[in-house]
Amino acid sequence: MQPGDLIASDLGARAAAPGDLDQAWQVLGRVMDPEVPVVSVVELGIVRALAWDAGHLHVVVTPTYSGCPATEVIEADIRQALEDAGFRAPQLERQLHPAWTTDWITSTGRERLLAYGIAPPLGSANKRSLLGDNGSVNCPQCGSAHTELLSQFGSTACKALYRCCDCREPFDYFKCI
Repeated sequence: MQPGDLIASDLGARAAAPGDLDQAWQVLGRVMDPEVPVVSVVELGIVRALAWDAGHLHVVVTPTYSGCPATEVIEADIRQALEDAGFRAPQLERQLHPAWTTDWITSTGRERLLAYGIAPPLGSANKRSLLGDNGSVNCPQCGSAHTELLSQFGSTACKALYRCCDCREPFDYFKCI
């Protein structure tokens, strides 16, 4: 490196243009969760904040839980989508505190989960939910409240496996956390 050379993190640094943050939110609204590909990272509430910092877009991301195996894939997808949209060297910050909660899933995200066949979380991430008192989990296929818990763990750690006693279809329930 020679005096005056740019360091890699300064590559592509520029002043923020009007509409940059709105455009970035729109781009991220099209980045889908790899485990539930009908819900965007924005609808899941894992993109916490966007800001312009030192000439780059700064993105704060909170994974659904600290051990989520898709975290690196999600961050790579976010970075790639932003770079493809013209944001040079976006800076991603993984923020674990406060921990992500299903309360951050948007209403559109909840509707998309249901349409995909996953029962969205009921209520909020309160103590009763965490202790398994979820009330009635309706079947996303037929709407019946006559369902039963088969396993506290479904296809991923953040889901439980249920079965509808009426239509007999198994389904995932996105647990309140």
